[in-house]
Amino acid sequence: MIRLSTADAGFEAAFVALLAQARETTESVDRAVAEIVADVRARGDAAVLEYTARFDRLTLTAATLRIGAEEIDAAAASIPAELAAALDLAAARIEAFHRAQLPQDLRMTDAAGVTMGMRWGALDAAGLYVPGGKAAYPSSVLMNAIPARVAGVGRIAMCVPTPDGVLNPLVLAAARRAGVTEIYRIGGAQAVAALAYGTARVPAVDRIVGPGNAYVAEAKRQVFGRVGIDNIAGPSEVVVLADADNDPRRIAVDLLAQAEHDEAAQSILITDSAAFADAVAAAVLAELPSLPRSAIAGASWAANGAVIVVQNWEQAVTLVDRLAPEHLELMVKDPEALFARVRHAGAVFLGAFCPEAIGDYVAGPNHVLPTGRTARFASGLSVFDFLKRTTFVSATPNALAAIGPAGVALAEAEGLQAHARSISLRLAER
Repeated sequence: MIRLSTADAGFEAAFVALLAQARETTESVDRAVAEIVADVRARGDAAVLEYTARFDRLTLTAATLRIGAEEIDAAAASIPAELAAALDLAAARIEAFHRAQLPQDLRMTDAAGVTMGMRWGALDAAGLYVPGGKAAYPSSVLMNAIPARVAGVGRIAMCVPTPDGVLNPLVLAAARRAGVTEIYRIGGAQAVAALAYGTARVPAVDRIVGPGNAYVAEAKRQVFGRVGIDNIAGPSEVVVLADADNDPRRIAVDLLAQAEHDEAAQSILITDSAAFADAVAAAVLAELPSLPRSAIAGASWAANGAVIVVQNWEQAVTLVDRLAPEHLELMVKDPEALFARVRHAGAVFLGAFCPEAIGDYVAGPNHVLPTGRTARFASGLSVFDFLKRTTFVSATPNALAAIGPAGVALAEAEGLQAHARSISLRLAER
């Protein structure tokens, strides 16, 4: 764990080093992924089946690629009642928040008499990638599928790998609750390629969303342009701003909640109290042994964790904006006032009773968020990822007379005579 203080002479250099810390995988997979994508593009289902047998140790046929309705229904029926109720609560809250995001069409007529506007429309088809096997995340199914359905996407296809045939029934139950019935038991770069280019059994989609390993991330990068993607997700991260009025154990557990995701995850505490920083660091070490994923969380904290002591909250806000974290907790006396000054964060959690973990499951806003400082220019998943905008213009003869000459002048200045003539011919007909 790195310990920094803005009062130290070497702070800036140390903080820059923290920003530059490479937590993403160093495994070079671009060539291997390119070969898989090209193979799936050329041979379709046959390539997908071969890679599934090789990487997931699962022999399928073209007819068994897709999970049938009976298997989905049986999985949903096997879920304990309390878990089914939790899925229902989460799904209802996620749907309500994303439905409130739906934009309105725009139509206006200006002083020149030109009518113009913008019309929103849903994508025809979206592909969801969901990690599978024992490390399955039904919450990610809800977070990816529900915004697509709310946006009005006509077809939602989901790919979930089933290594050794293992599939968490909660994943299927979540898909059923989110209204997804087109589910394929495939994963990796081959699944991304199938969604992007289509096969006989897996029709192509228009956008692919969802997290995955290095191969999935690289495959999404390579097929971008053929299809849209949400983002290239990196290791998860949280920054917690906390004053000394907090319980050190609560803050320690918040930090560990992020660290237990992955050895490459990052948890950072920023506080204005050196004594509180010491107390939280001690609480982290005390809490670790009781966690089932203590080895993962401990490795993350040791390699990527940081505690930063600032002289005032103005310094803290500046550091947050430079970090542009995926998640930000504001555990301070007046979180709203501090939040008003923060510019760059994927999702923000305000106040002592709103830990980031609530946002992972049941708060309502999406938990698919920009990582690796990309919150400087990117946003979390929303209905807007499944919508597109079409602008339109309508002009009467008088309206064209009002603005057309300027268009002719600009077209001629750019040397595009046909552009100029397409306007001037109509002006001459008035």
